Amino acid sequence: MSQIDNIIIQVRARLQALAIKLWLEPYYYEEVGCVEDEIEKLAESFSNNLGISKSNCKLALSELQEGALRKLAARKEFEQTGLATFSVRRINNRQGTQNIVEVKCSLKALGSELHEKIAQALDVVDASRIKCISSGKIVNSEMTLDSQGLKNNQQLMVIVSEIDLASAQNQEEAMYDRIRKIKMDVEAIVDSSQQLFEMEDQDGNPVFLPPAENRALLMAMSYYEKARAAMKREHYDEALILLLESDEKFITCNSKFLEAVDNYALVNLDIVWCYLCLKNVTQLPDAQRRLDICEKSFRRSYGENLQRLITLKGNGCAEKALIMRLHLLQGVVLFHQNRRNEAYEKLIVAGTELDALKVDDSLVVALMEMGYEPYEARLGLRACGGNLEQAINFIHERKAKLREARQNSKEERKLNARLANENNGNGKDWVNPRSVCTLMEMGYARDVVVEALKRSKNDVPKALDLLNTNADELSRSLPPPQTADTEILTQLQQLGFSEEMARVALETTQNSLDKAIEFLIKTHGSETELLSAMERISTSAAAAASAIVANQDNEGPSTSSGVSSLVSKTLEKAQKEMESLKAYKRFTEEMPDNEHDYLDLPLVQEEQILAEYKRLLEQ
Repeated sequence: MSQIDNIIIQVRARLQALAIKLWLEPYYYEEVGCVEDEIEKLAESFSNNLGISKSNCKLALSELQEGALRKLAARKEFEQTGLATFSVRRINNRQGTQNIVEVKCSLKALGSELHEKIAQALDVVDASRIKCISSGKIVNSEMTLDSQGLKNNQQLMVIVSEIDLASAQNQEEAMYDRIRKIKMDVEAIVDSSQQLFEMEDQDGNPVFLPPAENRALLMAMSYYEKARAAMKREHYDEALILLLESDEKFITCNSKFLEAVDNYALVNLDIVWCYLCLKNVTQLPDAQRRLDICEKSFRRSYGENLQRLITLKGNGCAEKALIMRLHLLQGVVLFHQNRRNEAYEKLIVAGTELDALKVDDSLVVALMEMGYEPYEARLGLRACGGNLEQAINFIHERKAKLREARQNSKEERKLNARLANENNGNGKDWVNPRSVCTLMEMGYARDVVVEALKRSKNDVPKALDLLNTNADELSRSLPPPQTADTEILTQLQQLGFSEEMARVALETTQNSLDKAIEFLIKTHGSETELLSAMERISTSAAAAASAIVANQDNEGPSTSSGVSSLVSKTLEKAQKEMESLKAYKRFTEEMPDNEHDYLDLPLVQEEQILAEYKRLLEQ
């Protein structure tokens, strides 16, 4: 941040405190313009009060006056013509703010029209390469500006996706092409019948949700993981877009669930971190709002002063790194609000926390030489105050805890998959597998438990009451056990599926041919297995069709045609699943094999930012 920006913050605050309006007399006359003598006297007064040179005070006053006059003119134009004026700040990774332009557009216009006008102003050929951010939201091309909350005289952040000319020979794709492919991959993975993504809490326990909410949350978490990967590459512009996409998905989830986990807090924290790394303070109100959300979430999850977290995990809990980053960002926001004393106090707190998180690099190396991953070494040493022996125990205990949680939840995960097959993702009929397991452990039969939970809308005490008082009626209401339909079983065998697996699929899906095929396809967990299955389906079906033709009667041709149609449908489903597996492979290529990667902050940037803002406050 430049020295003049620091001065402008202080001068603006002084003007507001004294209720001085630079666009009015005696500092400005409409017929005359700026009154230099009055600005000169004001600069001298401010210089004495703020301890800033008179020349710098005058420069800040002139810039603030010009800005105020531009806004006043824009307000008049809006009242007369309906054209809103936007101050558009183009940003990129290399230099933060690249340039600022003024764009005029009706608030009744679609976002696409604003994008076109911005593209013209910035000399960008393709308007689809532009992402415009207003108050922490990506401007939607297909909605009007006023319906999205845009207002006259608003500042907008713009990120332009361009191919890096230096990398053009490597055919590096533009940022929004990468983001578009990421979104397509995420949709393919989340919609796969194989449940390629599963949600877990910090301790490795599965998180079960109704299908629609589960889908939204999986997409939100997937965008977030890709954003974190972009942040590791220091591609903060790309990360910001992905984080805002994640934010959009998160806010569609049930608010009670969001309050129970810290994932949404982390998204908000990282959005503000990207604002800072992109050297952009035009989103200050949004930054304040997001940090407030983050702080409330951390207090809910961790307790006041981390009391609940420390009780569970001890004084060395790795989450302290997140708290430190929150305090650092709060200090930066307070600085830009010219609440300098509060900012300094917050930065001192962040500095103390940062010092406590530092670990001896030689100890990290020592643990790596023992075969531990760098992140394991850092988190272990931070959690144990730099004690090598305790860090080793911490790493092993955490791994054991994760293994135990995943082992203990195997039955719940299997049951969740089975229920999903039976209900085909129907949210209305969804039951929580954890509740099913809980009631089955009391001795009740699975099918009766499922019916009780459906009727009670997953309220376990109500379901238990139904099981105790209406068990017979619940049993009578269940559909009779399904046996595999012989004709459909034959069709599945003609496709190359074994009789045993085909029978299980039909009994599980109540003899639905389509659902049974999906069930059988998703038993193949890799591209190689699925490719072999597709070849087997084609070969078996061809043999079956040949046999039909050889023995055809009057109905022969239509029967042969039916087999061909079924093969096409089955191969289409298999190909769709193949694309999901490929998408999953692409998605995970740059993902860290580390559940606690979000806690493994290197602290280098944090230390630099802390030093920069303390220096600005001490000048």
